Parts: sequence; C-alpha cells; structure tokens
Amino acid sequence: MISAVKYQLFDEGYSVITLNRPEKRNAISKEMVKELKRSIEQARKDSAKFLVITGAGDKMFCAGGDLQDLHGGLTVEQAFQELYAMKEVLFEVASFPMPTICLLNGDALGGGCEIATACDFRIARESNKFGFIQTKLGISPGWGGGALLYEKVHSSFAYQWIMEAAIHSAAFLHECGWIHKIVMDDNWGDQTKLLESYRTKSYDQMKILKKQYTKKLSILSLSALMDEEVRNCANLWDSREHKHAVAKFLSR
Repeated sequence: MISAVKYQLFDEGYSVITLNRPEKRNAISKEMVKELKRSIEQARKDSAKFLVITGAGDKMFCAGGDLQDLHGGLTVEQAFQELYAMKEVLFEVASFPMPTICLLNGDALGGGCEIATACDFRIARESNKFGFIQTKLGISPGWGGGALLYEKVHSSFAYQWIMEAAIHSAAFLHECGWIHKIVMDDNWGDQTKLLESYRTKSYDQMKILKKQYTKKLSILSLSALMDEEVRNCANLWDSREHKHAVAKFLSR
C-alpha cells in the first residue's frame, strides 16, 4: 500500500515530507493527519537541520481537507475534534525547532494555504495560484492557519484575503510577502538548487536563526489563538451556508 504521506531524510541532513495523494489533489484525510504527526516527530528525532513540506504531482500542493472526512454532516463538536487534530499538526510545523520550507509544487486552496502558512518560508512555481477560500464555503479557516497568516503578512491584507476568499497569483503574493521566492516552471525539478541557500548552512546556524524567529512569533500565545480559530470554525460547521456549499461541491 502506498503511503499518503512520504518521509525522507537526505544525506545532507534535511528532511522532506510529501503529501502523496495526487489523485485526490493531496487533500488531507484523517489518516494523513496521523501520518503527518508521525513524520514531524521523526524529523525531530532525526535532528533535521531543516524540514521541507511539499506535494506529489505538479498540479496541486493541497486542496485542503478531504470532504470524505470533513463533510457537512458533522456536528459542531465532531467538527471541532477533526479540525483540532490538524491544528496540532500546523502548530508542530510552526514551532518546529529548525527552519521549515514549503515547496509549493502546485496550487493550494483552503487548508492547503493554511499548511503553507505554518511553514517559515514558501517557494512557489510561477504558474501557481493560491486562495484562502474558506469563507466561500460558509466557514472560516479552521486549522489555525488564519491566525498564522496574521503573523506572516500585513494584518490588513490577511483580513482582506480571508474575507474576500480571493485566489491570487504567485507574483501578487510575492509582492505581499507571503511567497518568498518564485521559480520558473522549467527550473522546478532541480530540488538541490531550490534549497541551496538552506543546504549550505550548518545545523547550529539554522537552530540559532529559528530560535530568534520563534521568539518573535510568541509561539505559545499563538497556539491559543489557533485554538480559538478552530472553535470558531467548528461553530459554523452546521450552518445552512456551509451545508449548502458542501452539497453544491459534492454534486459537481
């Protein structure tokens, strides 16, 4: 059986986690949440000098939560439990003791953008598009990624992006500071070159730099804000707007 999450430790001392369900647009299933937790724990044990998160295929990094698990029929409390499990994954990424890099191999929507936002750096292909689209579905960001977004870009832009649920180009998001580097599609396959500025740093350098950044984030208070976001999203789960949006999506 092919694992829905792949973990690799490379000789140069860094780890790569790959969302491996390209046929499902790398949507996050309940089982993937568990596998992601295990992979992050393994990266800690392996003392990775940095952690990369990417997706399989070349079309979609992640389309968010798998509607087979995160469907519109959940109660508020059931939704909270399902959402909170992935919030814990995002917090583990955000608080990882070494730098984290999201290699956005394709587009990201909803929860996919939340995962990317949990990482310290985002590198995207020039053709990629991204959207915090949760409010189009009658809910709000639900894994803590909205709270993280306010830390990563100007707060007024974060508010606007979540409110409007717009899908933006990589070029626009580079101007806004969410994307750190844009790579031409033809150059995407050379992972060694993409990660060169990270690979050439020592473990000790990386640890010092990440520790300083984590202090700036006030990571413990951020966890409480992420918890609040999960609860707010869960409270919208059984709303008429959300049920209608999910039913409309599934009937396409």
